[in-house]
Amino acid sequence: MLDVRDLMAKGGDPFAVIMAAVSQLGPTEPLDLIAPLDPIPLYAVLGARGYAHLTEDLGDGDYRVRFTRTPGPTDG
Repeated sequence: MLDVRDLMAKGGDPFAVIMAAVSQLGPTEPLDLIAPLDPIPLYAVLGARGYAHLTEDLGDGDYRVRFTRTPGPTDG
């Protein structure tokens, strides 16, 4: 699980941290992201890399998003 709330509260941009985490994922390993906002732009970025998302509103502005790789044409 990657929680970027503290980083963002300090004014940091979590994009590089998120993309680094994605690059470390195995083929079937999901990324669970906790953020203080709904990371809508990230859906398109990771969608272009073959990831689907499931978003859960945790309340108080926080969101949990699970990104999972979708099977491609050669994945069986």
